[in-house]
Amino acid sequence: MQQPPIPMTDALNCYRDQWHTEALTVAQFLAFLHGHPDAFERSHAAGHFTGSCWLVSADGARVLLMHHRKLDRWLQPGGHADGGRDLAGVALREAQEETGVAELHVEGGIFDIDRHRIPARASEPGHWHYDVRYVIRAGEDERFTINPESHALAWRAVGEVADDESLDISLRRMALKWLARV
Repeated sequence: MQQPPIPMTDALNCYRDQWHTEALTVAQFLAFLHGHPDAFERSHAAGHFTGSCWLVSADGARVLLMHHRKLDRWLQPGGHADGGRDLAGVALREAQEETGVAELHVEGGIFDIDRHRIPARASEPGHWHYDVRYVIRAGEDERFTINPESHALAWRAVGEVADDESLDISLRRMALKWLARV
């Protein structure tokens, strides 16, 4: 039986207790959460919550990255909450939709958070993503399917991601967190 999601305030406070150096970022997330009743809706023009994942192989040695079609860079799978408040569920849904990998499951609570600016495109103004990230682990079958949101998918050794300065800083931060876990 699946446990109900932990309310976001409690989940962010648990994250802050684990990652003391990120207390300021957690405070920004909490202020946004409590200051905007529609913060989980894509229609909230200033910004909104998103859920994404650190999708690791069954053995935990590799991570699956996608070369994002719109942003033209390697990123982790994830997407908009679209009103859902269970961001772990959002991250799992997005991982399944964007990679096609079978037998995925969420491990633990919040793994990482990142507030980043999304540039204006067409009729969509620039806005902030308050991205909440979870570890999603693949089963033994690691086959993936490229979908229209990406140019490519690739399994990468976590150590290589940590060392690759061409990658997004938040990807490298997650790689370092993963390598430092006990």
